[in-house]
Amino acid sequence: MEQIQALRVIRKGEVQHPSVCYGKEDEIMKRVYNFSAGPAVLPEEVLREIADEMLDYRGTGMSVMEMSHRSKPFDEIIQTAEKDFRELLKVPDNYKVLFLQGGAHLQFSAVPMNLMKNRVADYIVTGQWAKRAYEEAKKYGTANKIASSEDRTYSYIPDCSDLPVSENADYVYICENNTIYGTRFQTLPDTKGKDLVADVSSCFLSEPADVSKYAVMYGGVQKNIGPAGMVIAVVREDLITDDVLPGTPTIMKYKTQADAGSLYNTPNCFCIYTCGKVFQWLKRMGGLEVMKQKNEAKAAILYRYLDSSTLFKGTVRKEDRSLMNVPFVTGEKELDAKFVKEADAAGLVGLKGHRSVGGMRASIYNAMPKEGVEALVTFMKKFEEENK
Repeated sequence: MEQIQALRVIRKGEVQHPSVCYGKEDEIMKRVYNFSAGPAVLPEEVLREIADEMLDYRGTGMSVMEMSHRSKPFDEIIQTAEKDFRELLKVPDNYKVLFLQGGAHLQFSAVPMNLMKNRVADYIVTGQWAKRAYEEAKKYGTANKIASSEDRTYSYIPDCSDLPVSENADYVYICENNTIYGTRFQTLPDTKGKDLVADVSSCFLSEPADVSKYAVMYGGVQKNIGPAGMVIAVVREDLITDDVLPGTPTIMKYKTQADAGSLYNTPNCFCIYTCGKVFQWLKRMGGLEVMKQKNEAKAAILYRYLDSSTLFKGTVRKEDRSLMNVPFVTGEKELDAKFVKEADAAGLVGLKGHRSVGGMRASIYNAMPKEGVEALVTFMKKFEEENK
C-alpha cells in the first residue's frame, strides 16, 4: 500500500502549524493523531501551557507536581478548576463537585456504599463497564438488571421508556456512553421518579447536560478531560450523609470528601491542574454547545464514510451511535490487523478495538481535531481501494 503519512512534523519556530517543539532550536517533534479510547488525546494548546510551566509554575520556582496540596498556589488551582467546571456544565448550587482518586472502577463500589439505603438498586446494562458496576453492586445488596443489550453484543440501547423499575430501588444506574461498543443514550431513561446515577466517563463535557436530572454523575477524566488517575463526581447534596453502608471506608464516603473539599488526603494534584487547563480551553473554544457542534461534525465525517464503504462496517445501530467512540470492522480479523498496523505506521494510532471485541475503534474526543478525522477517512479510502 502506498503510505499515507498522517504524522505532523513540526519544527520549533515554524508557523505552519500551531504546535511547537520543546528542546533545541533545530529539534523536530512528531505528533500523531491519537484515536486511543483512554488515556487519550489532550489539546495541544493545553500541553504547551503545561510544558511552559513545568519547571516553574507562575513564579513559585517549582512544578505543580512538587507543591503542597495545602499551599496557596494549589488552593487557587483547585478552586479555579471547580469554578470553571461548574460554569461549563451549569452545575446547580445544591450539587457538590468532588475530585476523587481510584478511577471509575472505585465508583462501582462507592455508589452502592453511599446510596443503597434499602439495599436495592436497578441497573441498565449496555456494555462491559455497566456490567462490571452491576456485578459489583450485587456485593452490597440486591442489584436488578432491568434492561440489557447483551443479546446483540451491546450494539444498541434498549427501550428505556417504560422500565420495570423496582418500587424500593434506591437508584437506577446507567453508563451513558459505552466506550467499547460505541453506543450512547440519546435520551435518559424514565426512572419513574427514582434517582439516576450515570457513569459519563467517555462523554464528559462533550456536550451540554442537565445536571439536575442526575442524582450522581461521575466520570474518569482520562478519556475526554485530562490524564489518567482521577474521577470527577457531581453529587446532589441531600445524598451526602453519614448514612452509608456499614464498613464503608472513610475515604470512600462522599461526605468525607465533600467536607474536606476533595482534600481529605493528598489528591491527584497534577491531574486537577491539567483538567483545570482543559476547562479553560473549553471555555475559550466557546463552551459545551460549541463542542457539541464540533463533535457532531467530526462524527458525521466518519459515519458518512462507514455508511458508504463496501469494506468497513460500523457495528452500532444507527440511532444509538456515539459521538465519541466509533467501532468498525472489515469482517476479517487478518484484514483488521493489517489495517491497524498500517494506520499506526502512518501516524494514525490507537485504532485497535478493545481486546474483548476486536476490530477497530476511533475515539474522537473533544481534543481530536477535525483534520484528524479527515486524515483517518482518507487513509481508510486508500486502504479500501487496495484491499477490495
